[in-house]
Amino acid sequence: TSVIGVTLAVFIVPVWAVGITSFSTKASINAAGGLVLVPHGLSLANYQLIFNGGTVSQALTVSAFVTLVGTAISMVVSVLCAYGLSRPRSFGQRPLLLTLVVTMFFNGGIIPTFLVVSDLKLYGSLWAMILPSAVNVFNILIIRSFFQNTAIELIEAARLDGANEWRLLWSVVIPTSRPVLAVMTMFYAVAYWGTFFNALLYEPDSRKWPLAMVIYEYTYSGNQMPGMGTTGIGGLQNASQLGLQMCVVTLSLVPIIILTPFVQKHFAKGMLTGAIKG
Repeated sequence: TSVIGVTLAVFIVPVWAVGITSFSTKASINAAGGLVLVPHGLSLANYQLIFNGGTVSQALTVSAFVTLVGTAISMVVSVLCAYGLSRPRSFGQRPLLLTLVVTMFFNGGIIPTFLVVSDLKLYGSLWAMILPSAVNVFNILIIRSFFQNTAIELIEAARLDGANEWRLLWSVVIPTSRPVLAVMTMFYAVAYWGTFFNALLYEPDSRKWPLAMVIYEYTYSGNQMPGMGTTGIGGLQNASQLGLQMCVVTLSLVPIIILTPFVQKHFAKGMLTGAIKG
């Protein structure tokens, strides 16, 4: 019990401190000497201040677009690729599988990738934050493993009923693999939501930065929000920079905190299903 309590404290206390500090006044933060653990003088002023600047609102919109569109593209490509690799008689299965595995250990590097993105006219586009990282080979291999565990009796029965490969995938394989697909969706969504490296490389326009990039820049750019300028921040002198930083961090954590409990149920079910089949 004590070990569980310590483990929970290690994970919960930092999140609690970030959330409470984001709602705290400058006086409360100064009195605490940093992150606030005990609520005192709570206020929405920090959130009103950063939203009035416009940068965070734009970043939230960009992050939502990148996450939704990127996750959809990644899941479609991953599911189709995993299904093809899971069929024992599919054309070029072994060479393609070997090629994918090799890319897990070797890649072209940052400069060649940057040149490819530039030649494809993606530099400065939101697609540069999606397409270069649209496929994760590890996720494809996990999905492929679950697809291979689909009961052969179901597949043969569907074939006897005249189902083609598309019908098999949509009506047999995907319904029996929902737990792993839910977990992979969460993995992709969290990765896209927290992406900043692609934005750092390929997006010079701060109006197209995702929220994670705003957090990165705000942490290292000095005393004001990037792109905020001097409008809408008349209360900046009465606000704590730490409080504003924690506001942005809290906003970046909210979707993950909301999504995780729903996916956790599917993750546990997927583990049990794999144990039973094994």
